[in-house]
Amino acid sequence: MSHLPTIVVLISGSGTNLQALIDATQSTQLKAKIIGVISNRKNAYGLERAQRAGIPTQTFSLKKFKDAGKSRVDFDIHVARTIQEEYKPDLVILAGWMHILSPEFLSHFQNNVMNLHPALPGQFDGAHAIERAFEAYQRGEIEYTGIMVHKVIADVDRGEVILQQKVPIEPTDTLEDLEQRIHTAEHKLIVEGAQIFLDILKH
Repeated sequence: MSHLPTIVVLISGSGTNLQALIDATQSTQLKAKIIGVISNRKNAYGLERAQRAGIPTQTFSLKKFKDAGKSRVDFDIHVARTIQEEYKPDLVILAGWMHILSPEFLSHFQNNVMNLHPALPGQFDGAHAIERAFEAYQRGEIEYTGIMVHKVIADVDRGEVILQQKVPIEPTDTLEDLEQRIHTAEHKLIVEGAQIFLDILKH
């Protein structure tokens, strides 16, 4: 079992998608080992989830870099180098990492960074995708939304799509209802997407 592909997960918040990945590796549904969890917020609950599962964690503060007179790119390069030097993962997964990765970050990786985004390709790139989809539905512009797992490139949410799935919006939905439905779907898709991506990397 020591030859399992390795994953580092980047998080910023509660880590429910991280938990889905941890559960999937423990049940061997996802044939991989999570060897590190990195957060840009020291109080992110996802760090506790990782520690409970015995996964090493690290936190990097952009504010500390800025306070020291360094740039956002300096921060990205530092995080990327740390991941490569200390972990050398087969796959890096963004599971609610709330920074857009710079080209300088991505230059440290060989096309092996994956993101989960709560919208369909080309629909609601960037932040607040669920809220924007909900508003568009209320205006009658869309009938459903969705989620996708994609490769990360320097263009936000525009990398090659690995998996996508429609998510219905019901007339009676509140924003919270839609968020819950999307998150439930995400927990499944992030695991399936990670396995497909690892299988692609093997070939």
